[in-house]
Amino acid sequence: MAVVTETYPPEVNGVAATISRVVAGLRQRGHDPALVRPRQGPADRASAEGGAAEMLVRGLSIPRYPELRMGLPCRRALMRHWAMQRPDVVHLVTEGPLGWSALQAAARLGLPVVSDFRTNFHAYSSHYGVAWLRRPIMGYLRHFHNRTAATMVPTDALRGELAAVGFERLRVVSRGVDTALFDPARRSEALRASWGAAPHDPVVLYVGRLALEKNLGDLLAAFEAVRGVTPGACLVLVGDGPERASLQRRCPDAVFAGVRRGGDLAAHYASADLFLFPSLTETFGNVVPEAMASGLALVAYDCAAAAQLVRHAENGLIVRSGESRGFCAAAACLAANPPAARAMGVRARATARRLDWESIVQAIETEYLVAMAKGMARDRAAELWLRRRTLPPADCHQTATRRTQTQAGTVIDETEESAQLG
Repeated sequence: MAVVTETYPPEVNGVAATISRVVAGLRQRGHDPALVRPRQGPADRASAEGGAAEMLVRGLSIPRYPELRMGLPCRRALMRHWAMQRPDVVHLVTEGPLGWSALQAAARLGLPVVSDFRTNFHAYSSHYGVAWLRRPIMGYLRHFHNRTAATMVPTDALRGELAAVGFERLRVVSRGVDTALFDPARRSEALRASWGAAPHDPVVLYVGRLALEKNLGDLLAAFEAVRGVTPGACLVLVGDGPERASLQRRCPDAVFAGVRRGGDLAAHYASADLFLFPSLTETFGNVVPEAMASGLALVAYDCAAAAQLVRHAENGLIVRSGESRGFCAAAACLAANPPAARAMGVRARATARRLDWESIVQAIETEYLVAMAKGMARDRAAELWLRRRTLPPADCHQTATRRTQTQAGTVIDETEESAQLG
């Protein structure tokens, strides 16, 4: 399969992290996923890790996201590449210029295509002063995804939202979490001390992009509520983004840890006590299961991964979307009751252990196979139609005569076969 994505590690975001795990899982299951992605810098070179070659294309930095790149249109290059190395199926991870080019190239070559809906770009518009673009963006996304055999979404709630605005052939495929990496055993007292946290002071953690669409005003308000009940509380923000300088001015006592990866990131999770996630624009939010796997009690709004995974007052606290006062009150409540927070963290870890990547990769594999089967059925029906159009009349008569003389059930009539395939 050809996996087309405009973001991939070492870029740090949920889409890149998820698709890299999917690619690794496909390789483990004996498949040969070939990546198509933008070049991430002058030194970036295509690799053949695991026997699957990469195709790198030109890219540009995304406005307001300079560390990320989008691929430039390259339909002809993709058609040449896939004509020589024809994939069985094309998986479109992102809907940018590269994704659109891949969709067009696959259509020209008659390749089956599946897609992911991974980012609420239409929801971001209101945070950047271009709310009038919301409808055009949604129209483009709908047109893009409805041209594919299936669109994979991470939650039932998102499937319902998209179906209500005209998206078709939606399939729910959730996300996994690496519970061996994200583990409470990685807790580090030395790391906590470096943050200035005393042994019994609660550490409040946020992990994610520092950007307007993450609703970080509610994070700072909730932390002030936490400090109202536990004055020694410490706030740690892991991640980077355009709002970092503004946040540092508003909360100079917070620890801005920057981008963290791998075991270092896992240690930051495990060394905290409470996870706050105020975002309202996620399609899923990988940081939610990562925090749960790390044994953290969390407070989040009732959307995306939190709505799917958190059972209120059992393994975390859920607040109705947009109710900022409720979010602040929930954070203060957990900070004031450490034993209850720890018990929720234990149950959160148990929930996360059920989110194994193997079953999720298998579900994606199933969508590939279904798309391929539909493509083969469509091609076979077209072939039969063409044969009927070009068969000489005399041969048609002879064929019909032979069918009437053949014992019933031994020959499938072409018209019947076409109907079955359809």
